[in-house]
Amino acid sequence: MARLTLDWLHVIALLGAIQGVFLAGALVAKRSNRTANRLLAATMLAFSVYLATSVYHAAGLEQVFPHFFGAAHPLPFLFGPLIYLYAVTAADRGRRLTRRDALHLVPFLVTVVVGLPIYMMSGADKIALLHQLQSGEVPLQIAIAGHLKLVSGVVYTLLTFGLLRHHRDQVKESYSSLERVNLRWLGWLVAGTAAIWLLAVGLQVVESARRVSLERGEDLISLAIAVLVYGIGYMGLRQPEIFRFETAEHRVPPELRRSAELRVPPSEPAPSAELPVPEPGAEAPRYERSGLSDREAKRLEDALTAVMDKERPWRDSDLTLADLAERLDTTPHKLSEVLNSQLGLTFYDFVNGYRVREVQRRIKAGEARSLKILALALDAGFASKSTFNDVFKRHTSQTPSGFREAIGA
Repeated sequence: MARLTLDWLHVIALLGAIQGVFLAGALVAKRSNRTANRLLAATMLAFSVYLATSVYHAAGLEQVFPHFFGAAHPLPFLFGPLIYLYAVTAADRGRRLTRRDALHLVPFLVTVVVGLPIYMMSGADKIALLHQLQSGEVPLQIAIAGHLKLVSGVVYTLLTFGLLRHHRDQVKESYSSLERVNLRWLGWLVAGTAAIWLLAVGLQVVESARRVSLERGEDLISLAIAVLVYGIGYMGLRQPEIFRFETAEHRVPPELRRSAELRVPPSEPAPSAELPVPEPGAEAPRYERSGLSDREAKRLEDALTAVMDKERPWRDSDLTLADLAERLDTTPHKLSEVLNSQLGLTFYDFVNGYRVREVQRRIKAGEARSLKILALALDAGFASKSTFNDVFKRHTSQTPSGFREAIGA
């Protein structure tokens, strides 16, 4: 049997492969958001096999276990699709995989089918093919697959970044604070995979330009994947639940209904706006999906303004579209349409506009002399200093301190 000798790069890769297997098991065991966790577990297993293959070649084990040769060849076609589908299901825990999602696996399956003649070779023939590859004689199908892997990785990275950007906009339709539903974890994961694909593309460009094979190129990619696995092991199991409520078709979830009731004192019940049935014969153009007429929309807008001014629910940093819809005895979707169509605002901007104006009012009243501006912001419903500064500047084109200096408060 060949003597197992590994340098530090391959030791890191081996440990990363082992951690990937254990992490996959831990993710499968998690009860929450099972679809997303199982997709991430599958990604970890794919990474582990890839890392194990780099160790396999580094230790010269091809002579002992020739049939493991080529095991990692199609795996890069899984990396992009699995991370994309993980992002889709992690961002929306109600999302389930469909038959259409299976199309993402077609390049991987095609690569496996095309490679069947190689996988069916005898051990001696596989060793001979390995020597051929090491001498620089690369079969056309392997060369084409190598380039397509990079294309797949870059395309799926862009798709996942686009998904996260879209979701960032979507959550503003349902949440007034994004701290509890931020996608920072997914952002770091996608950025990490993007860095690996850029490294792979860069190495490919250098090899093509110099027409030489970079001996340590694959090792550097394996090291980057191992680091990503370590990062996922540290952050992945500690991430908060990332989800959004289905605001378009569903009424307020029961758990939010109960929490809203607990927040309203029994002696001061929250007023509700009952939406009347349109009079017979009256013209009532309606929104396409919700069935909300212009008259109902105006009445709901007036009721919304009254609740925001009198009850000041915006002081609750966890206020959601569903909470506010419950107060108005309507659906989140109808309320969202009023905000978008009547006011031209997302829920996030609408609520934070009240918070900004409250901070401005208190600064003008001189309260910033005895209290820090951050204390005023937290009282107004902001959940963090960074969010407050960003929102305040976006609404006023000034920083909070700049606004205070401008009015001489």
